[in-house]
Amino acid sequence: MKGSIFWGFMATFELVSDYRPTGDQPEAIAALVAGFRSGQRCRTLEGVTGSGKTFTMANVIAQLGQPTLVISHNKTLAAQLYAELKEFFPRNAVEYFVSYYDYYQPEAYIPQTDTYIEKDSSINEEIERLRLAATDALINREDVIIVASVSCIYGLGSPEDYRGMLVTLRVGDEFPREELMRKLVDVQYARNDLATLPGTFRARGDVLDVFPGYSRDGVRIEFFGDRIESLKRIDPLTGKTLQSFDHTTISPAKHFVMPAEKIAPAVERVLAEMEARVAELEGQNKLLEAQRLRMRTTFDMEMLREVGYCSGIENYSGPLSGRARGSRPYTLIDFFPKGFLTIVDESHVTLPQVRGMFNGDRARKLTLVEYGFRLPSALDNRPMDFDEFMGVTGTMLFTSATPGPLEGGLAGEPVRQVIRPTGILDPVVEVRPLKDQIDDLIEEVRKCTENKDRVLVTTLTKKTAEDLSAYLQNIGIRCKYLHSDITALDRVAILKGLRKADFDCLIGINLLREGLDLPEVALVAVLDADKEGFLRSVTSLIQTAGRAARHLQGRVILYADQITDSMRRMIDLTQERRRVQEEYNRAHGITPRKIEKAISESLVQAEKARETEEFVVREAGEDYDVVRAIAEMEREMAEAAEAMEFERAALLRDQIYELKQAENPFKGTVQVKKRKKIAYHPGPGRPGGRRRKP
Repeated sequence: MKGSIFWGFMATFELVSDYRPTGDQPEAIAALVAGFRSGQRCRTLEGVTGSGKTFTMANVIAQLGQPTLVISHNKTLAAQLYAELKEFFPRNAVEYFVSYYDYYQPEAYIPQTDTYIEKDSSINEEIERLRLAATDALINREDVIIVASVSCIYGLGSPEDYRGMLVTLRVGDEFPREELMRKLVDVQYARNDLATLPGTFRARGDVLDVFPGYSRDGVRIEFFGDRIESLKRIDPLTGKTLQSFDHTTISPAKHFVMPAEKIAPAVERVLAEMEARVAELEGQNKLLEAQRLRMRTTFDMEMLREVGYCSGIENYSGPLSGRARGSRPYTLIDFFPKGFLTIVDESHVTLPQVRGMFNGDRARKLTLVEYGFRLPSALDNRPMDFDEFMGVTGTMLFTSATPGPLEGGLAGEPVRQVIRPTGILDPVVEVRPLKDQIDDLIEEVRKCTENKDRVLVTTLTKKTAEDLSAYLQNIGIRCKYLHSDITALDRVAILKGLRKADFDCLIGINLLREGLDLPEVALVAVLDADKEGFLRSVTSLIQTAGRAARHLQGRVILYADQITDSMRRMIDLTQERRRVQEEYNRAHGITPRKIEKAISESLVQAEKARETEEFVVREAGEDYDVVRAIAEMEREMAEAAEAMEFERAALLRDQIYELKQAENPFKGTVQVKKRKKIAYHPGPGRPGGRRRKP
């Protein structure tokens, strides 16, 4: 399926699939494409769980022929979308852009306890490579699909500066080796003649090997005098030539880069702002704050002058790029050409998340500015606000099983997709009394277990989920709980275990709402369904019920003593969808069939989305988040010391020391990051409050 010319822009997307649109997919695809081509800016796809929304999205992308940004509200769902779209478009550039932190502690200051928390993070180098690969693809190709989390609305370096610092190489060009090395250093590559690390280069005689930050392969440049004699793509490990080519472009190793001629005037702008702010603080008799600000800013600018980069450079992005105070930051979206498509997946969650990110970030940074930790211009290092986001995204497609009022206001009536390719109907919904709900649940779980089916149970609190899980285990039911305290690694393992029948019943809270593809689940039980609120809203109930929509005998039991408005609306909608689905099946002679979905050892297949498996979802059993483990052990050590449990504190101390000193204690993607020493100093009303050692 080929792309088309649209709004003066042409890109070719080749959709590869053994499937063809079925059910009401053809009508949905046609309606969405026709709406966009007629000039509508926003459309909504209301697709039930299991109806093939991703396949519909892929067909829309292929027919419109526009570069596409797909935004998801969390990394796991983004990983799933990335894997699926990479399968649909194997000959196009499908890239991945999410937050690159394995561990992230933002810079903050708590005035009440005089506690400064320095920014601390562990960057996942593979995700950083994927982020750089995304911007590199946008610079060099037209057939690009970027799957991103909401981190794509955070500040990034200037696309103009980024494009201006591309290093273009052609066979036969005069480009002295020494000049090329200086150019590579300017775009944040580091010389390393020993290791083939991303973002480095090595020189040996007339050969220069460059290892771009956005690629697993290296580029070998062979010189004859000052002339480029050959260009090759090589395997970094073996040095074997993989491909020869006539020209190539090497992109910067970081997103925040500046041409050398811009650094001096940018530094002067920062220092001028510093002097004005220091004078203001001194006028308010905030001498400590003024001194603190002067020392930090001066040091950072000295680093910028010397090496072209400094830690926390993003906090100076406004004055460095010459943007006016208060103007929106550059983001990934600015790397897209005009006339691109934005798809907001699970829009009922993603759009509110986008709306809320600006205020939370600003509140934290205002405190840092007030107490002299940052310049006022640091406030411009921020995510876009919602109006700015809507102002730069252009054509937009919202997808959700439960579109909210925001989508309705922007896109009007949704295009509905309620027919599943398998013919499976929406689950049957029952309402049962609260009295003896646990006993009734136990009976239903045992029935499902006998049929080798699985059960999901939703509660209102973490404590209830844990207690209920323990109770069911004590009476012989194999079950586990899942909530926000469970790490991403363990979460994936638990979900896989449910599918593999390692246990039969999973108890959770809000995490069971969207994004779980569990065709073995025959029953979803909602405890205390009549407790109206966020967890029992009509949106939450519909999403929760959808977890049983991939099973032939899918059922939902709502335990309640009264039918709330949310319950009634959810029941009515489910019944209406079942009616439409039954009529369609009768008219087309369709017999619903069971979903057969392989349980792979990873969420995605190795080469199709290896990054997702190893570095995003981090499912491999040997992966271990060492940094987070150390942080947890440090917290426990402080608590033990405060409780005068000195033996336990000493044991934890020794274990922490061993982890920090180990060169590579665990096989996996996360390396132990040497941290600044932190003293645990109880502040008033805050046991164990942290502050740096003087």
